Amino acid sequence: MKMDDVNSTAVTEFLILGFPELNDYKLTFFSIILVLYSMTTCENLLIISLVSTSQRLQSPMYFFLGHLALSDIFLVTSVVPKFLNVIIREGSTIPYVECLVQFYLYEEAICAECYLLTAMSYDRYLAICRPLHYISIMSVKLRYSLVISSWVLSCMLVLTTFLLVYDLDFCGPNNINHFFCDLAPLLELSCSDTTGVGIETIVISFPIILLPFLFIIVSYVSIFITIFGIFSTSGRQKTFSTCSSHLVVVSTYYGSMLIIYMVPYRGHSVTYNKFLSLVYIVLTPLLNPMIYSLRNKEIQASVVSHLMVCKKKYESCSRKVTTN
Repeated sequence: MKMDDVNSTAVTEFLILGFPELNDYKLTFFSIILVLYSMTTCENLLIISLVSTSQRLQSPMYFFLGHLALSDIFLVTSVVPKFLNVIIREGSTIPYVECLVQFYLYEEAICAECYLLTAMSYDRYLAICRPLHYISIMSVKLRYSLVISSWVLSCMLVLTTFLLVYDLDFCGPNNINHFFCDLAPLLELSCSDTTGVGIETIVISFPIILLPFLFIIVSYVSIFITIFGIFSTSGRQKTFSTCSSHLVVVSTYYGSMLIIYMVPYRGHSVTYNKFLSLVYIVLTPLLNPMIYSLRNKEIQASVVSHLMVCKKKYESCSRKVTTN
């Protein structure tokens, strides 16, 4: 046998185990995840629709929010549909290539969200700390440049990890003790030396996670200094309310990310890691639109206006059907 034959990828598909301990409650579990996925998709599609059509939501902050909603849809859709199949079948196979594609799309969504949240923090910094220059600096050209850079840079950085993982050999076993194709369980199954992938993952975490996080911290330090410099209590509250939703989303996003990725994967039980990932993938995209909607009167007003338009269209169609 040739050495190339030995090193070739023997595994053509993986078996995703999901949550075997919940198999006795699979219908309930399936229903909960399906409802949460449907709610997440509808909420974020509503945000995208409102930002695209409402005249109230044409500021840069909502422009970035629309793309954040898009990345949330991208994130849950890359994982949850296959996960539902895993639940109902009590484990499901996934082809080798499809598994790697799922891994790539998932990582791409995470990376894009990091950069979009960073762009939103810069927008809040300009609005609060440099209000007189805000409109001239945060131009339409800059908005699109920041968004396009977020998506393109995410594709390029994640692609390097994807190519390294693609180059690994998988000789068996092929059971992924997770509910999707995440990096850590894939590396555990590889029969190749994964040291290079591990080093690359640490290095790439700096431009993807650490630097954006530090930029957000510096931005909010400047924002808080500016807010505390406002003498009026009502002025401080009004100014802080303009960035409070973004701050809550950033805290939720990076808080869950740090728990999942900064704490060693082997440091907890497998079930614990899976539940952490489930909360991060399913609940965080669900909560983001709620946080912005509950704390933002402009979005609430746009939702009401949108519903009124839909109601009028429905009534108009109903009258036409009745007349005919």
